[in-house]
Amino acid sequence: MSSRERVLGRVRRALADVPRDDGTPYEGAVARAYVAEHGDRSVEQTVDLLAVNLADYRAIVHRCAAADLPAVVAGMVAARGAKTLLVPSGLDPDWLSATNAERVPDRADSSLTELDRVDSVITACAVAIAETGTIVLDGSLDQGRRRITLVPDHHICVVRVPDQVVSAVPQALERLDPTRPLTWISGPSATSDIELDRVEGVHGPRSLEVVLTFNNPFPNPL
Repeated sequence: MSSRERVLGRVRRALADVPRDDGTPYEGAVARAYVAEHGDRSVEQTVDLLAVNLADYRAIVHRCAAADLPAVVAGMVAARGAKTLLVPSGLDPDWLSATNAERVPDRADSSLTELDRVDSVITACAVAIAETGTIVLDGSLDQGRRRITLVPDHHICVVRVPDQVVSAVPQALERLDPTRPLTWISGPSATSDIELDRVEGVHGPRSLEVVLTFNNPFPNPL
């Protein structure tokens, strides 16, 4: 028996008690009784957990009120020494109102060489997952094409709190459209060789900065 046959056999056995297709959507035909999140956290605790796990993956985390976001973005760009900033077409222009960096539009005909010359890229996100410290992009207009967050060396990602923050992966999946180009990001790009030497920036940005922005500040932020 080949490996393929073994895998398919296990799938068939796992689905043996699932009724034959009678038009019922897959989500309704298969019971999903697993726990959607672990523990009973408040919104504030969920956001704190997201910040901790993002930092654990070596992302740099900022928190700010929505009114302060332009200044925070400008500070990050200046600290990086970035002269050019790649901007998706649907990004809120107010976020960039305090920076003088040259805006580079997200164009379909941009070459990889052109993208590699960009100093930084800024995007929004689709959802952020606290338990895994993961940010998901879905290619919406405020996030742009997948490649603009894979080629430039510095990625600034803005997360709207608490609207875009969930506790666990099952909750995130409920919000995401599986037909869209989903990019799951858990910290800066990194890999390790056989000697476990960590190398960053191999297949994505070497630096990831996440801004958790909110209309009303939470008490006692970490």
